[in-house]
Amino acid sequence: MLRIIFKDVRVRGMDGKFDVLVEGSRIAAIKKHIRSDADEIIKGEGRLLLPSFTDMHFHLDSVLTQGMYGYNVSGTLLEGIQLWNEIKKKLTIDDIEKRATKAIKMMVSCGTTRLRTHADVSDPTLKTLKALIKVKERCRNLIDIQITAFPQNGIFTDDENAALLEKAVEIGADNVGMIPHYEYTREDGVRSIDFAFSLAKRYGKCIDGHVDETDDANSRFLEVLAAKTIREKYQGKVTAGHATAMHAYNGAYMQKLLMLLKKSDITVVSNPLINVHLQGRFDTYPKRRGVTRIKELLKHGINVALGHDCIMDPWYPLGKGDMMQVLFMAVHLEHMTGIDEIKNSFDLITSNPARALNIQTSYGVEAGKMADLVLLDARDETEALSKLLPPLVVLKSGRIVASRNELDIRVNDQELSA
Repeated sequence: MLRIIFKDVRVRGMDGKFDVLVEGSRIAAIKKHIRSDADEIIKGEGRLLLPSFTDMHFHLDSVLTQGMYGYNVSGTLLEGIQLWNEIKKKLTIDDIEKRATKAIKMMVSCGTTRLRTHADVSDPTLKTLKALIKVKERCRNLIDIQITAFPQNGIFTDDENAALLEKAVEIGADNVGMIPHYEYTREDGVRSIDFAFSLAKRYGKCIDGHVDETDDANSRFLEVLAAKTIREKYQGKVTAGHATAMHAYNGAYMQKLLMLLKKSDITVVSNPLINVHLQGRFDTYPKRRGVTRIKELLKHGINVALGHDCIMDPWYPLGKGDMMQVLFMAVHLEHMTGIDEIKNSFDLITSNPARALNIQTSYGVEAGKMADLVLLDARDETEALSKLLPPLVVLKSGRIVASRNELDIRVNDQELSA
């Protein structure tokens, strides 16, 4: 059994420095001093040890396709979708696998070891899903992946799409997706939510939808989703991504929505890097920030997590898979820069996603929990967000999967399955 000791590290919620002993895939002990014949001793020197990060919303199928067949000149969501519809016709399973694996290595090197990705299942071949199922298996020792069957073009915009979504669930998707605001009519959007629930319940799946990703204040599918969740008693199993229309809602309506969201126990996932880029494109001035109301949702006890969403694809021209960059953007856009707000903001990429994934009992820096850990090159949260340095060490199930020295960052390719 492999034994690793982190010497003199700081742990959130604990005063002082501690030694953390990892035995096999679990944290064995956290004490002021631990003497052990460990296989590896990692000097923390007062740096911050955290549970490794989670990216709750991403698109591995489109990652790193920027420029392959053109560029999103307008920077709008709609042009991105149109461009992607052309790109995906020309992609192969092998190409998707290679790009996704490269992106995963980038993410792991930045401290992410859990990922929920969407696979576009609007194409009759379902090649994006098939490719990502292979990637999930190949990269299982580096990162835990959940795949959401995502009907990018809508469920009822084409006669085949509903059947394709069900087929995707049958062949291995972990979650059922939807995009109600992109359906042709509001009635179709509501119907798409009903369909997603019927499918999820039939196959015992969770739901993860793109919901109200628009600046339109009249897009109010989140309330429909929350009400459906309550009526179907599906609390704790539903995630709503983006929800950017929320930044255009009036205060009176927002109060009602907050009560609904609290009762439904929906997790809202914000994607600040991508939405600050995509949203507000139709505004003159003042321009909206393009991010959902993270701070207000948290204040009302609603679970909020973050996603990177895209890296160098039709929707976003930048990115390297670093959830710290996502968090950095979030705290600025949401005015969460008070000292306590900065400290607590790390919940958005650690404990809050764990709650959404229902892994709270095994996640965290505590004895007995999984040794999925990241040692930051910083002594506290404020320094970490100020410097945005790559992690020094990343552990997945007690194995070192990425490490950094003064010259470079290394991802352990030996953890990739053949």
